[in-house]
Amino acid sequence: MSETYDMIIKNGLVVLPDEAVKLDIGIVSGTIASLAPNLAPGPDTAVIDAEGQLVFPGMIDAHVHFNEPSFGHWEGFDTGSASLAAGGCTTYVDMPLNGNPPTVNLRALSLKAGLAAGHSAVDYAFWGGLVPGNVGDLEKLWNAGVAGFKAFISNPGGEGEGRFREVDDETLYQGMKKIAKLGGILALHAESDEMTAVLGAEAVRSGRTGARDFAASRPPQAELEAVARALLYGERTGCRLHFVHISTAAALELIHQAKLRGQDVTAETCPHYLILTEDDMEEMGPVAKCAPPLRSAAERERLWKAIEYGLVDFIASDHSPCPPDLKLAPGLSFFEAWGGISGAQSSLELMVHEGVNNRKLPVTLIARLLSEGPAKRFGLSGRKGTIAVGMDADFAIVNPALPYTLAAEHLQYRHKHSPYTGMELSCRVTATILRGRPVYTLEDGVLSAHSGEWIKTGEGQPAL
Repeated sequence: MSETYDMIIKNGLVVLPDEAVKLDIGIVSGTIASLAPNLAPGPDTAVIDAEGQLVFPGMIDAHVHFNEPSFGHWEGFDTGSASLAAGGCTTYVDMPLNGNPPTVNLRALSLKAGLAAGHSAVDYAFWGGLVPGNVGDLEKLWNAGVAGFKAFISNPGGEGEGRFREVDDETLYQGMKKIAKLGGILALHAESDEMTAVLGAEAVRSGRTGARDFAASRPPQAELEAVARALLYGERTGCRLHFVHISTAAALELIHQAKLRGQDVTAETCPHYLILTEDDMEEMGPVAKCAPPLRSAAERERLWKAIEYGLVDFIASDHSPCPPDLKLAPGLSFFEAWGGISGAQSSLELMVHEGVNNRKLPVTLIARLLSEGPAKRFGLSGRKGTIAVGMDADFAIVNPALPYTLAAEHLQYRHKHSPYTGMELSCRVTATILRGRPVYTLEDGVLSAHSGEWIKTGEGQPAL
């Protein structure tokens, strides 16, 4: 007796872990039931014809800032998750800032989870935070199902008395000891605050407040120093580490050497470091401001080489939006403008456009960077991250030969500014499928704002 499928995705080039093959995908009850040519639909089977298109596993964006609670007017779960759905992302992990209160204790996590419930187009998980004074809260957060913990070695900025704070070395070390005991993972924004604070203050005093002055105040050495310090503490404590938004190949090499010594550590970079440069930052202005800052064109090429050599574990957007007046107001100096890039909707398209179409990298590598890598690192790989029988039916269908110019009206963000607006892209996401249900199509837009569920990871394993 043949299987009856709820949905079949037909004729697509399906991106499996080790190869891309023309296959049909049969879906039953939200999971992948069959991968084979020429699957036969039943009378009630929904069919999506993906002829000429790539079928990726849904992207997992492990680094977004949706700013709930209190700062949903910057970006909330509704608009943030809709933008991810439109970009082929089916799961995200929300950072513990810039909401207020930040997610540094169980009460704050419960508040954030309540705001997300019923307001996310795609599935989600949460980061907890490590800040001075909350080491005693880490175990409760971990037991409640956070994916890991985030700490800043530099000042994270932000607004409000209860804002997220950077760690001192004692908090960092003791936090690592506790997280290691729990079996958790610590993600780090690695820039030396001592170095960037001194250089930044001197630049402002001297009246050097442009884009290149900002970049010079946060040099590669600040990243390298913080990475080296954190690796030392991680080695001493046995804490699993993950470095977010690494901007230099030298830092990736430092992390790689730690891996070779047996340390449990991973690193991500972001599309903006692979697509843009400090020249773009100077030309575009604060819409392209981030920390660490954009680097030189030569550094960008070194990052692409690092990807080819396997030094990057995965790619995340670091979507960090704000209202236009905090970034684009007349008279605002580059140092005063909010530092964060709105880019979550464009990650997959940028990587296919530049990585596959322009640089001819394998589509399997792109899938590993955007889906399989984060799934494995954050305890989601029992359900998500690869296309295989038994996995959640999460897909991004991409037409690799459908060029368009990204315009503000295409963006689902609450505030429709992005450094990628106006860019000519050679590909386009045409559909996003979450657990067997379309949540976005190019023809109809975002189809459901309420499909997402909280995926708890607990002891590094999926909680089904």
